[in-house]
Order: sequence, then structure tokens, then C-alpha cells
Amino acid sequence: MTEPFALLRGRVTDHFGRSPPERLGVAVSGGSDSLALLVLLADWAAQGGPRVEAVTVDHGLRPGSAQEAQYVAGICADLGVPHHVLSWTGWDGAGNLPDRARRARYDLMSGWARDHDVPLVAVAHTLDDQAETFLMRLAREAGVDGLSAMTPRWTVGGVEFCRPVLKVTRSELRSLLSARSLEWIDDPTNDDAAYDRTRARQALEALAPLGISARTLFNVARTMENVRETLNWYVFLAAKDLARFQSGDIVITRKGFRTLPREIARRLMQHALMWVSGADYAPRRRSMDILLEAVRGGTGMPLHGCLVTLCGDAIRISREAQAVRQMTAKPGQPWDGRWRLSGPWPAGAVVAMLGQAGLSQIDKDIRSDLPAASLLASPAVWRDDVLLAAPVAGLGNGWTAELLRDEDHFFAALLSH
Repeated sequence: MTEPFALLRGRVTDHFGRSPPERLGVAVSGGSDSLALLVLLADWAAQGGPRVEAVTVDHGLRPGSAQEAQYVAGICADLGVPHHVLSWTGWDGAGNLPDRARRARYDLMSGWARDHDVPLVAVAHTLDDQAETFLMRLAREAGVDGLSAMTPRWTVGGVEFCRPVLKVTRSELRSLLSARSLEWIDDPTNDDAAYDRTRARQALEALAPLGISARTLFNVARTMENVRETLNWYVFLAAKDLARFQSGDIVITRKGFRTLPREIARRLMQHALMWVSGADYAPRRRSMDILLEAVRGGTGMPLHGCLVTLCGDAIRISREAQAVRQMTAKPGQPWDGRWRLSGPWPAGAVVAMLGQAGLSQIDKDIRSDLPAASLLASPAVWRDDVLLAAPVAGLGNGWTAELLRDEDHFFAALLSH
């Protein structure tokens, strides 16, 4: 590898610090960015870096997608990198296709990584991707969070993903491929003006005479990221002062909440909703504005799979029963993504919400002091229509309930985003 590309590889490997994983996944679509990342990581592996395994998701949305996956497989074989193809068949023609495909892609890759004991998967988002995303979000009137830089690492389904070429331009990666005589696949949707990203790419070209380049927008996004971190620090301090935790609920002191600056109050409430619901995405800003007005006016409301209620000087954020009504879990599995029940598991038993049918079977003398609305959405052990245990509600019968997302997780998430 010539010196310029050795420096490029060094910028990529620096992303992993001094303790890279022993095994590393890389998502490869066949486009220039992911192919170049594959080459850089394969070269690193050949010189003592992590063992690399490649994964390609075939969405089956375009003719020839299977052949493109096989093309990637051929390059991987030449590089000595194991390759896996995952297929998505879930598109039903409804909803936002790019968003549905992206969510499916990460769900498939995280499942693959768990099955193959791959702790970290690299994806090839570049500096250009960051600039295009900035413009797309700007068009939607995004705030600080939406305009902040992409996070270099995040988790999906218990698997960590990373962006080691986020500070690298697409042209640098294509120069590497050209020097190695490797061809890449151009997705025809990249030239389809029906897609927001294509229009953002075209807008960047139009903005160039004004001195607004991809790197300019990348730097602005990083500045916005610093602003976001500062805001979240003040949310962290407010939460430490005002929030307490009770069996999966968050209780915020109402008097103190009313005196917070509006943006800090919004972020605190938003983070509480995401922590209780386990949602990957925050509620829409308009919905948050309505909720804040309701709370300031003395009433609550359901939002984001949660129930916000006011009682005296307390604002309580709990799980909404309707959101977990159909959820069940088998022995040892998490229920609602945040509870794991342990005990003398009999044949035919399942974990499901307690609900009114279960709550009515628990003597008031042994009930926990959680409000009834919180108890309704709490986990219980059922066999057919027979309630066996509800440890959160006070009916243990030899069972315990472990909260998988505790308050340390709540505070740590504030400081890691």
C-alpha cells in the first residue's frame, strides 16, 4: 500500500483505539464506500488486526441485487474475508421505504452478529454522508439533535456498530479502490431525485460556489454535537436533582421541573419517555410541545408507549398498559425489553402484563405502593388464565423481577449521546 493509503488506513484503525476487538464485522453493500472500508480492514487483518467478517444485506428491492451480493462475495474471497448474505423479505409496500429498509438492515445485521459472536460491526458512513444528512434534516427544520454529527458508535439489539470512516471523504475512498483496480457498484437510486439524499447531494454541488462544502457542513455538525453534549450535561444535573426511580417508573419533582428552562425540561421528559419505553427514537417535537403544555397546565397524557400522570408534586412517567398488552415472553427472556422474571417456572407458563384481570386477584394488603396504572403494565407470570406471580405488584410466590435498564443506564445514556 502506498504511503497516502497507509495514512488512510491509519485514520481508520485509530478509530478502534488501543484495544480493538478480536473479531470485527463490516457491512458491505458493493458501493464504493463500503468496499473501500472492506479493503482497509482486510489489509489491517493481514497485518495482525482483528479477524474481519463481511455481511451483505440483500433487500431484494432491485433486479440484480442478488448478483451484486455475489459480486461482493467474490471480492471477499479474493481478500480472504468470510462473507455472509442476509435477505430481507419484509417490504409490503406500506410506509417509508428507506426507513423500513434501514431498520430491517440493522436488525438483520445485529441478529447475524449475535449468532456469530461478532461484538462490533463497522459501517461505511463518510464525511459526505454526514453533510448530506445535515441538509436533509435542515430541510425538516431539525433542532440541535437532528443537526448534530452522527455518533461514531451506537448499539442495536445488543450489538455495537461503528463508523470508522466518518471523517473520510468519498473521493478518498474511491481513490483507494481505483489504485487497487477494484470496481464498485453504483446504486441507481443515487441519481433518482425522488429520494431526499439524492437531492441533498445535488444541493451540495449547487452550494459549492458559496464555499459551503461537505467538510463545511461536517464541521458545523460537530459544533452542534458540542452544543448537544452541553445541553445534555445540564439535563443530567437536573435529573440528578429532580428525578427518582420506582420499579421502572420515573418520578420527577413537579415544582423543580416547572422552573427548568424549556429546552432542558423538554430533553429531560424526552429522555424519560425513551428510557421507560425502550424506544430508539424520541417523540416528535410537536408531540413533546403538547406534552409539556399539558404538564405545565396540570394534566398528563399518554405518549410514546408511556403514561405521564401528575399527582401532588410528582410527575410520574410509567409504561402504558396498551403498549404492552400483546407482549409475552418465554422463560429467561426479557419482557418489554426491560424486565426479566426468575422463579419456579412451570410448564405452560408465560410472562405477560398484569392487567386489570391480574390486579383484581392481588390482595390490597400485599400490593406494592405503585399506582394502579403502573401495576397494570407490570410483568406477571400466567398459566392460561391463572395468575401465578406478579413480583413487581407484590405477589412474589418465589418469583423475582429484575429491571434490565436501571437508573445508572438512564444517567449514562444522557452523557453518551
